[in-house]
Amino acid sequence: MKNLLTCAILGLAATPVIGQEAVTYPFDGSFEDATFAVENAIIGKGLVIDYVSHTGDMLARTAADVGSTVPLFEAADIFLFCSAQISREVMEADLMNIAHCPYGIFVTERDDAVMVGYRTYPDGEMQKVQALLDEIAQDAVGG
Repeated sequence: MKNLLTCAILGLAATPVIGQEAVTYPFDGSFEDATFAVENAIIGKGLVIDYVSHTGDMLARTAADVGSTVPLFEAADIFLFCSAQISREVMEADLMNIAHCPYGIFVTERDDAVMVGYRTYPDGEMQKVQALLDEIAQDAVGG
Protein backbone atom coordinates (compact mmCIF):
# COMPACT_ATOMS: atom_id res chain seq x y z
CA MET A 1 0.00 0.00 0.00
CA LYS A 2 2.85 2.36 0.86
CA ASN A 3 4.42 1.76 -2.59
CA LEU A 4 1.09 2.42 -4.31
CA LEU A 5 0.68 5.70 -2.44
CA THR A 6 4.25 6.73 -3.30
CA CYS A 7 3.65 5.95 -6.98
CA ALA A 8 0.41 7.95 -6.96
CA ILE A 9 2.13 10.96 -5.38
CA LEU A 10 5.05 10.79 -7.81
CA GLY A 11 2.60 10.44 -10.69
CA LEU A 12 0.79 13.61 -9.64
CA ALA A 13 4.06 15.46 -9.20
CA ALA A 14 5.10 14.49 -12.73
CA THR A 15 1.85 15.73 -14.30
CA PRO A 16 2.58 18.84 -16.35
CA VAL A 17 0.78 22.04 -15.54
CA ILE A 18 -0.70 23.35 -18.74
CA GLY A 19 -0.93 27.08 -19.09
CA GLN A 20 -0.70 29.76 -21.69
CA GLU A 21 2.66 30.68 -23.00
CA ALA A 22 3.85 33.64 -24.99
CA VAL A 23 5.70 33.98 -28.26
CA THR A 24 8.05 36.95 -28.25
CA TYR A 25 10.32 38.69 -30.74
CA PRO A 26 13.03 41.21 -29.91
CA PHE A 27 12.52 44.67 -31.39
CA ASP A 28 15.53 46.64 -32.54
CA GLY A 29 14.49 50.14 -31.52
CA SER A 30 12.66 52.14 -28.90
CA PHE A 31 9.44 51.23 -27.13
CA GLU A 32 7.70 54.09 -28.94
CA ASP A 33 8.90 52.82 -32.31
CA ALA A 34 7.72 49.31 -31.44
CA THR A 35 4.21 50.47 -30.45
CA PHE A 36 4.01 52.48 -33.67
CA ALA A 37 5.12 49.42 -35.68
CA VAL A 38 2.55 47.17 -33.98
CA GLU A 39 -0.23 49.69 -34.53
CA ASN A 40 0.68 49.97 -38.21
CA ALA A 41 0.94 46.20 -38.62
CA ILE A 42 -2.54 45.70 -37.14
CA ILE A 43 -4.08 48.46 -39.24
CA GLY A 44 -2.17 47.15 -42.27
CA LYS A 45 -4.15 43.90 -41.98
CA GLY A 46 -7.37 45.92 -42.25
CA LEU A 47 -8.15 45.50 -38.54
CA VAL A 48 -9.36 48.05 -36.02
CA ILE A 49 -7.68 48.42 -32.64
CA ASP A 50 -10.44 48.33 -30.02
CA TYR A 51 -8.31 49.35 -27.07
CA VAL A 52 -4.73 49.94 -25.99
CA SER A 53 -4.11 48.84 -22.41
CA HIS A 54 -1.27 50.77 -20.80
CA THR A 55 -0.48 47.88 -18.49
CA GLY A 56 3.02 49.07 -17.63
CA ASP A 57 1.67 52.40 -16.38
CA MET A 58 -0.97 50.62 -14.27
CA LEU A 59 1.59 48.26 -12.72
CA ALA A 60 3.93 51.13 -11.87
CA ARG A 61 1.11 53.30 -10.49
CA THR A 62 -0.31 50.56 -8.25
CA ALA A 63 2.93 48.94 -7.01
CA ALA A 64 2.93 50.75 -3.65
CA ASP A 65 -0.81 50.09 -3.22
CA VAL A 66 -0.17 46.34 -3.28
CA GLY A 67 2.97 46.55 -1.15
CA SER A 68 5.50 46.01 -3.92
CA THR A 69 8.75 47.77 -4.70
CA VAL A 70 9.65 45.49 -7.62
CA PRO A 71 9.82 47.31 -10.96
CA LEU A 72 8.42 45.07 -13.71
CA PHE A 73 8.66 47.04 -16.94
CA GLU A 74 9.90 50.43 -18.04
CA ALA A 75 6.87 50.37 -20.35
CA ALA A 76 4.24 47.84 -21.45
CA ASP A 77 1.21 48.22 -23.72
CA ILE A 78 -1.25 45.65 -25.03
CA PHE A 79 -3.13 46.24 -28.29
CA LEU A 80 -6.57 44.58 -28.34
CA PHE A 81 -8.46 43.86 -31.56
CA CYS A 82 -10.49 41.23 -33.41
CA SER A 83 -10.77 39.96 -36.94
CA ALA A 84 -14.42 39.62 -38.00
CA GLN A 85 -13.54 36.95 -40.54
CA ILE A 86 -11.28 34.78 -38.40
CA SER A 87 -13.40 35.28 -35.27
CA ARG A 88 -16.47 34.02 -37.14
CA GLU A 89 -14.57 31.01 -38.47
CA VAL A 90 -13.26 29.94 -35.07
CA MET A 91 -16.58 30.55 -33.31
CA GLU A 92 -18.53 28.65 -35.96
CA ALA A 93 -16.23 25.72 -35.16
CA ASP A 94 -16.75 26.16 -31.39
CA LEU A 95 -18.85 28.90 -29.85
CA MET A 96 -16.69 28.81 -26.71
CA ASN A 97 -13.80 30.25 -28.71
CA ILE A 98 -15.43 33.56 -27.81
CA ALA A 99 -13.40 33.24 -24.59
CA HIS A 100 -10.27 34.10 -26.62
CA CYS A 101 -11.62 37.33 -28.13
CA PRO A 102 -10.35 40.05 -28.33
CA TYR A 103 -6.86 39.12 -29.43
CA GLY A 104 -3.83 40.95 -28.12
CA ILE A 105 -0.30 41.83 -29.06
CA PHE A 106 1.94 43.28 -26.39
CA VAL A 107 4.99 45.50 -26.47
CA THR A 108 7.28 45.61 -23.45
CA GLU A 109 10.49 47.31 -22.43
CA ARG A 110 12.61 45.91 -19.62
CA ASP A 111 16.32 46.45 -18.99
CA ASP A 112 16.56 48.48 -22.23
CA ALA A 113 15.29 45.49 -24.26
CA VAL A 114 12.08 45.92 -26.25
CA MET A 115 9.99 42.96 -27.32
CA VAL A 116 6.78 42.30 -29.20
CA GLY A 117 4.69 39.24 -28.45
CA TYR A 118 1.39 37.48 -28.05
CA ARG A 119 -0.04 34.60 -26.04
CA THR A 120 -0.36 31.18 -27.60
CA TYR A 121 -3.69 29.58 -28.41
CA PRO A 122 -4.99 26.00 -28.24
CA ASP A 123 -4.55 23.54 -31.10
CA GLY A 124 -7.30 23.35 -33.67
CA GLU A 125 -9.22 26.28 -35.07
CA MET A 126 -7.55 28.83 -32.77
CA GLN A 127 -4.30 28.28 -34.64
CA LYS A 128 -5.80 30.54 -37.33
CA VAL A 129 -5.75 33.36 -34.77
CA GLN A 130 -2.24 32.49 -33.65
CA ALA A 131 -1.04 32.58 -37.28
CA LEU A 132 -2.57 36.05 -37.69
CA LEU A 133 -0.91 37.28 -34.49
CA ASP A 134 2.42 35.87 -35.61
CA GLU A 135 2.16 37.64 -38.97
CA ILE A 136 1.39 40.93 -37.25
CA ALA A 137 4.18 40.54 -34.67
CA GLN A 138 6.73 39.61 -37.33
CA ASP A 139 5.61 42.52 -39.53
CA ALA A 140 6.10 44.85 -36.57
CA VAL A 141 9.64 43.65 -35.82
CA GLY A 142 10.59 43.68 -39.49
CA GLY A 143 10.72 39.91 -39.90
